[in-house]
Amino acid sequence: MAGMRPKSGPTMHDVAAAAGVSQATVSLVLNSAGGSRFSADTQKRVRDAVDKLGYRTNAHAKTLREGVAGMIGFVGDSVATSPFAGAIIEGAQQRAWEDGLLLLTVNTGGDKELEAASLDTMLSYKVAGVVYGAMYHRHLDVPEALAGVPSVVLNSQDRAGRLPSVAPDEVRGGYAATRRLLDAGHSRIAFINIETLESGLPAAVGRHEGYLAALDEAGFEPDPALIRFGLGGEEHGYNYTMELLTASKPPTAIFCANDRGAWGAYQAVSDLHLSVPRDVSIVGFDNQAILAPNLRPGLTTLELPFVAMGRRAVELILQNAEPDGRVELMECPLIERNSVTHPKEMP
Repeated sequence: MAGMRPKSGPTMHDVAAAAGVSQATVSLVLNSAGGSRFSADTQKRVRDAVDKLGYRTNAHAKTLREGVAGMIGFVGDSVATSPFAGAIIEGAQQRAWEDGLLLLTVNTGGDKELEAASLDTMLSYKVAGVVYGAMYHRHLDVPEALAGVPSVVLNSQDRAGRLPSVAPDEVRGGYAATRRLLDAGHSRIAFINIETLESGLPAAVGRHEGYLAALDEAGFEPDPALIRFGLGGEEHGYNYTMELLTASKPPTAIFCANDRGAWGAYQAVSDLHLSVPRDVSIVGFDNQAILAPNLRPGLTTLELPFVAMGRRAVELILQNAEPDGRVELMECPLIERNSVTHPKEMP
């Protein structure tokens, strides 16, 4: 008994015998390397034999042979635990799986020691590339370890301008939100931002720039009395909306730079015994699934293209994109609900 080995699983030889083909044919079919040289019947016999025998390829041997594993690494600060940004992982995973790759995901919670250890482990597994993601759009410092493997920064931008980045187009999003209110007939459009411009946060800077561009295109001068800078919370949306709507010349519409701020704005409108959109139209930003569709009325908002961005990041890795510092900005679609209408005639 001491000298006995546990029985191994079925081998490629077993699959070849069951399918009535050579081992080389099995290998080429399973690795999709045979192209059209094998008939549909041959390919079906191989795959049927694989299913019947429960054969699994030797991933370790494949890694040694090809130099990379059938995996792409994904390292994020809080992406996996965010209630809405987890869609980034969904998009990345979908695209990786289409090429027969798995997504190895680590959520670091912003812990740099965990991040370093995770990257070290991923690189030791010879991953085909690494997606370095962040929960919100910002400029960040990329670990030096990523210099040795195809890598893409996701939902943020490489501060050093070396790695390619995929991020939302904040300017176009801010423009689209404001344009929607202008097209509804509003001219006094307030803006409640998520940060000060001095913070340099791309979302705050870009959405503000888009707001101003839409007003300028429509021939309206921005009114400083209609612009507020908060911290993106519900309370800021509430307090600033109370200020705006009780002023001597209140706005007829408000663009809130995130959905949480819009939620606070809804509450202020209700407390003032007004209603959305009859008395004031509101547009948000983010399209948070747990919030935007559940407000009454549903919130018209811009959607952060998390799934599309996740897919694009993996595509760049699969295309062996050069570390050229390119920044690909993806459109934020407008999601129409019922929070916008024409302004009512003011007395």
